Amino acid sequence: MPKPGPRTSRRTTVEEISAGGIVVDFSHPLLTVAVIARINRAGRIEWCLPKGHLEGTETPAEAARREVEEETGIAGQIICPLGTVDYWFTVTGIRIHKLVHHFLLRAQSGTLTVDNDPDQEAIDAAWVPFNDLRSRLSFANERRIVAAARPMVSRLEQ
Repeated sequence: MPKPGPRTSRRTTVEEISAGGIVVDFSHPLLTVAVIARINRAGRIEWCLPKGHLEGTETPAEAARREVEEETGIAGQIICPLGTVDYWFTVTGIRIHKLVHHFLLRAQSGTLTVDNDPDQEAIDAAWVPFNDLRSRLSFANERRIVAAARPMVSRLEQ
């Protein structure tokens, strides 16, 4: 009897592109950043940077501004790109390859709220001092983006 061959998987793969960022209130002495809380699939709260999918013909920078404002209520001005996070995950048997473009933004106006989040994914929002972000954020890839932003934030606060 022949040996069975290696098992192969023919899962569907989907490519997703999102954008978001670190929106800093440079007028606050602690350089506060607007972050959001979401409930993950396991029912736990995760604190993260605001972000979401590009819509239509939006550029990543345009999507980042829109998503930050929708999810936090804070309108921001793009200062510079911070990098792109590239990762894979699986949902209901579908492999998803996701790219998330992150930007540094200067808070310009608005009031911190999750009430305008059209997808109602954000359950809470908070201003967190920039120096406390790394301990508040749930994801290592977002903590790396914060570390990459640190030199630029330091230059801008002077």
